[in-house]
Amino acid sequence: MTGRLRGRTAIVTGAASGIGRAIACHFARHGAAVIVADITTDVIEGGRPTCDIIAEEGGEGHFMRTDVSDPAAVAALIDAVAARFPRLDILVNNAVLRAGKPLLETEEADWDRVMDVSLKGAYLCARAALRQMLGQDIVAEARGRILNISSQHGHVSAPEDFAYGVSKAGIAYMTRQIAADYAADHIVCNAVAPGKILTGKGGRAVEKRWLDYSRDRTPWPRLGTPQDVANAALFLASDDASFMTGHTLFVDGGWMAA
Repeated sequence: MTGRLRGRTAIVTGAASGIGRAIACHFARHGAAVIVADITTDVIEGGRPTCDIIAEEGGEGHFMRTDVSDPAAVAALIDAVAARFPRLDILVNNAVLRAGKPLLETEEADWDRVMDVSLKGAYLCARAALRQMLGQDIVAEARGRILNISSQHGHVSAPEDFAYGVSKAGIAYMTRQIAADYAADHIVCNAVAPGKILTGKGGRAVEKRWLDYSRDRTPWPRLGTPQDVANAALFLASDDASFMTGHTLFVDGGWMAA
């Protein structure tokens, strides 16, 4: 395999479906050995498992069953990668849950469920990956790269999705804090903030009122695809982004500009 990530090892959490699936496949196409870290191989939007697609395209993908909200599971993931590969180059914190409720309807259990995966999970994975990365040699100016999948709704309100919006605001802050604290150690940390992305998932995400709302908010004449996010993730995970850290790259069709 040749490409912009040739010889690199990347973990992508929540990579069984949607945006994470697109990122994992795209990274593998560019030469990375990709660890698909998820609680299942089932694809929410349907289709073949992520690692099957990677293998069919000639890439290297490994599924590791991981609950990112469980510190022991996260530690086991990083230990397994460290034992199998010479280094961990890239972590993509993508795993997410949504409650789809405004504040007054958000029960404590809803809040905990969203935060455990979407924010605590990112913290646990970033901490464990960072510990591994700090012991590695510098390659192309970096000991390692952490890429967080945020959202435009971490910067503006997420209508009727209180816990999700707060979790993504936390991801945006976490990105800046990690970048500032560990830049001197050659750790790069950035985020991608997708706008409305049509992953093929059903339910609330494709209700007419939310599609109409998203189209009204998006200046570009279409909504986004998982590949749009994967393209941006590849850039930030590659050597092309060596002098960028603490940055959130909006992939939103102009949502935040309008």
